[in-house]
Amino acid sequence: MSGLTIEQKNEIVLARSEARPTLRPTVSALEEWMHRAIPVLDHGFVRLVDYMGDDSAIVQAARVSYGRGTKTLTEDEGLIRYLMRHRHSTPFEMCEIKVHCKMPIFVARQWIRHRTANVNEASARYSIMDKEFYIPESAQLAVQSTANRQGRGEVLDPQQAEDVQHLLLRDAEQNYRSYEWMLNEDEHGLPLDRSRPGLARELARMNLTLNTYTQWYWKVDLHNLLGFLSLRADSHAQYEIRVYADVLLDLVKTWVPMTHRAFLDYRLGAVTLSAQMVQVVHRKMLGEKVTQADSGLSKREWSDFKAAMQLTD
Repeated sequence: MSGLTIEQKNEIVLARSEARPTLRPTVSALEEWMHRAIPVLDHGFVRLVDYMGDDSAIVQAARVSYGRGTKTLTEDEGLIRYLMRHRHSTPFEMCEIKVHCKMPIFVARQWIRHRTANVNEASARYSIMDKEFYIPESAQLAVQSTANRQGRGEVLDPQQAEDVQHLLLRDAEQNYRSYEWMLNEDEHGLPLDRSRPGLARELARMNLTLNTYTQWYWKVDLHNLLGFLSLRADSHAQYEIRVYADVLLDLVKTWVPMTHRAFLDYRLGAVTLSAQMVQVVHRKMLGEKVTQADSGLSKREWSDFKAAMQLTD
């Protein structure tokens, strides 16, 4: 995986060689994450650049106190679980992270729909896009699902998968050659033909394929990060964004372990029931036999309810 440029690698070496004393709370386990690029997909990565706060910051904000460790760890975790269970948000907003991420453009366009962070993306108006493209592994190439309009079905057979990979790479490389021709510059910024001018970068970029890699700095508070993870770390999320979410979920586990445990229990591993679904649960607990026809639920709701509760009838 190339992923990082030489300049970025040198920046990381320099950052990791400089020790900075601080009076603010730090998380020793998370310090090991700092300035390390965690590989994702074939050319992507997630790199922790900075963070603020920890589990104690959440507790402190909730109690509006001035000190740390004023209660036992058991009481602190109980409070965090209460806040998560009852969907309090502002205490979790006291913690923030900033990450440097590299991902395919189509993943970035999904990601940016979470309009709750500060983002600064590499601009193809000012710089030349890297000649790097996401080519899915064979196991990720599948037909359209017949049950889910947004999902995948059966995996393609090996020959079909190889054909798709070849087509994706061929088109991406052809479009990049056209991009270079329009710019009249190669991927290193060197001129191709001094006898003609190049097209403006802001125009030449428009024919790049969506599997071209982009990158950004993404700063988000913990509350909104958990909102992102509740959707993108879910098993129904698209694989190509879920793998980034999985890395961020591991980061949360290291950073705020109490919050991570509460998040798994009350958000990621939990289900939401409608008022009608709760009534069905009550009736079943009383021994009634409830069917979809007399449940007050639509067929789709009944199917979702059965799946969530792992019911067979």
